[in-house]
Amino acid sequence: MNNNNSKIFKHSLLAFAVMGVLGSTAYAEEEKSTNETYDGSIERIVVTASKRAKGLQESPVAITVVSSKAIEQAKVMDITDLQTLVPTLRVTPLQRSTNTNFAIRGFGNGTNNTGIEPSVGVFIDGVYRSRAASQIGDLPRLQQIEVLSGPQSTLFGKNASAGVISVTTREPSYEQEGKIEVGVGNYNQQEIKGYYTNGITDNLAFSFSGGVNTRDGYTESVVGLNDVNDRDRWNVRGQALYQPTEDIKFRFIADYSKIQEACCSVEDAINGPTTAAVRALGGIVIDENDSFSYQSALNSDPDNNVKDGGVSLQIDIDFDGYSFTSISALRKNDSDFINDVDYTSLDILNEGGYTDIKTITQEFRLTSTGERDLEWMFGAYVFNEEVITGDTLYYGNDIRNYFDVLMAAGGAPGLLGGVEGAYGLDPGTFFSNDAAVSSEFDQQNDAYSLFASFDYHITDDFTAIFGVSYTNDKKDVTISQNHTDVLSALDLDTVPTLFGVPIGSIPQLAPAVPVIKSLQFLPPMLGLPNAVENHESDDSKTTWSLRFAYEINDNINVFATAATGFKATSWNLSRYSSPFTSDKEALESAGLALPNQVYGGRYASPEEAMVYEIGIKTQFENGSFSATLFDQTIEGFQSSIFIGTGYVLANAGQQSTQGLEFDSIYNLTQDWSFTLAGTFLDPVYDSFEGASGLDGPVDLSGEKPAGIHEVSITAGIVYNFEVFTSADGYVRTDYIYESDVKLAENTPESLTREVNSFNASAGLAFDNGVNLQLWVRNLTNDEYLLSAFPPPIQAGSFNGYPNQPRTFGANISYQF
Repeated sequence: MNNNNSKIFKHSLLAFAVMGVLGSTAYAEEEKSTNETYDGSIERIVVTASKRAKGLQESPVAITVVSSKAIEQAKVMDITDLQTLVPTLRVTPLQRSTNTNFAIRGFGNGTNNTGIEPSVGVFIDGVYRSRAASQIGDLPRLQQIEVLSGPQSTLFGKNASAGVISVTTREPSYEQEGKIEVGVGNYNQQEIKGYYTNGITDNLAFSFSGGVNTRDGYTESVVGLNDVNDRDRWNVRGQALYQPTEDIKFRFIADYSKIQEACCSVEDAINGPTTAAVRALGGIVIDENDSFSYQSALNSDPDNNVKDGGVSLQIDIDFDGYSFTSISALRKNDSDFINDVDYTSLDILNEGGYTDIKTITQEFRLTSTGERDLEWMFGAYVFNEEVITGDTLYYGNDIRNYFDVLMAAGGAPGLLGGVEGAYGLDPGTFFSNDAAVSSEFDQQNDAYSLFASFDYHITDDFTAIFGVSYTNDKKDVTISQNHTDVLSALDLDTVPTLFGVPIGSIPQLAPAVPVIKSLQFLPPMLGLPNAVENHESDDSKTTWSLRFAYEINDNINVFATAATGFKATSWNLSRYSSPFTSDKEALESAGLALPNQVYGGRYASPEEAMVYEIGIKTQFENGSFSATLFDQTIEGFQSSIFIGTGYVLANAGQQSTQGLEFDSIYNLTQDWSFTLAGTFLDPVYDSFEGASGLDGPVDLSGEKPAGIHEVSITAGIVYNFEVFTSADGYVRTDYIYESDVKLAENTPESLTREVNSFNASAGLAFDNGVNLQLWVRNLTNDEYLLSAFPPPIQAGSFNGYPNQPRTFGANISYQF
């Protein structure tokens, strides 16, 4: 292709891409990172945190990089396991396979409530994954994972107000490569995965990878059902790499994965007074002293299903003095579940639900190339997503008997029947096993960002980096509910009447009113849109970052940062979604308020983050050390607290943390390598009035937030050795420590979490391509709860999610 034709071809592609290519995408790395090696023994790591390929040493960003080698050796099977190597990151799996919470420096949200997008953005090959359901899966053929601490909204757009996890996979190779791996483990774990890549022509290559991972559950049913917490998932991924000229590159990726599991284990952390009623009816509740017996008293098997897939196309074109990048993506995620949510062997409450998410994203970037005093980047990002979700709470066959026993124990036998009679209702109307509460939610989200970044090299050693981004985010929400719980729809203060007198004022019946009111645990939910409430949000914000980087010498770099972050309004898409108190008068005047109308909040307003950092990065022949001191604040932190039947979503006035994070490696000899990393935090709610506490709304201003460890440490030792001349071997151990912390704001102080966990592995790599590996996770069988919550209609009881017990296995692979 001659130069003129090449220029015409490149400019035609530029125009075509700007018009839309596939319609959209999320942020991506500019190029697959490649690592180089100094003359010494420490590898030079190349990262793309600034969307330019730069050495980790020269990047003025607080970032932790985990290589594919470390991931393979440490047997990190998915993003959930990643925290064992990154102390600033916490990953918490919760009720279902779709629910995982990511936090960096203690900041993070977005769990079971689908309306809350995470504060930690997850990107896989540049494509934003908006919900945890699309982030969990066996990690593909990796290049590396970068964990960026602090707000990253300037370059990564919406929902990166606390940090970013960026996963990069390897491009297809023009040379034939392949690997097949088979593994077995305890709990009947069986795993098979592999990949193959090769060139088709001189400028077209492809790769294909896939895997299946199954395991029996480790929580045993005491009522003869199937075990809980099994693993049953598979994934496939294909790529095509086309390079018609040396200046043009197309990378197409298609992937699909499926999860069908019984998740997740719930233990009885505290058995309250209602436990006696369950046992009086012949029900089983696991004793609280057996919190880590890994036993389940559920009366039905949980079922969680996730289907996730998508396609993306990245186009890179090099021009004279600048390059163009377009990343377009279309993703779809469907999930459904059915769970026994009373967590006893009685048939009291069951919940089923579904979530369908369609996401289209598009990013364009123009980036300067070559050496120059002023480097620049301009970009635009478009995001379109539809979330359709719903759930149904089913009343079981034992629910009426359960409440009858509770009333009898409270000195009010036959109370439910008496009130039914006062209302002229048939006996058994309250808490009928035909009753159910079905809620439906639809959220349309359109957003775009315009961003720019400038690197000005004041001298050869001193660089100032300024970034700015404008984001606009619009959401439109529809909510409806079909509610057949008769008791919860009654207004006991006004009706019924006897001889024209409200029953609440009749001495014989008045004492029953507050008792009956306490049983109205599912008041009807007012739908949206309506004539009073707003069902749309329209947010816009300009964020910025200013960084200074100074190279003291070839081995030592220092940097300073000031940056802002932004996360748009999150809507409460749970059955506890309710009008704001400020709308009460208008709703009542319009006759729209429902009986027993609850007021709390439909949404949480945007988060706005601010961080100040100073850091140092050093790299020597036998080791490296980096550290960052930071002061980070989020105003309007979107707090989501589970209260048993739904989520209370509210803005904390201000949450802040000051701290230090560090990362180091030291190669004592060619064979011995030591790693040590840690995060020290001093988190506090500067202001948070009206938070959901143990006994209702509380003022947490000045208090330490629950769930944030003040100290997190990871340490590792790797010993490399040779077996004669035919094989290389290694032995590795990793340790993670997290200091004691209260689990949740609305749980007792006695429910805390402290982690002291070891992992270990060993392997042999033979010259003929055969590799053997032995591994064990949670070697010492450390026991702790991941989180805790109050179960529905069981006052005084608290349940928790136990961590995974010791698992171990062996793998054999062949690589060519």
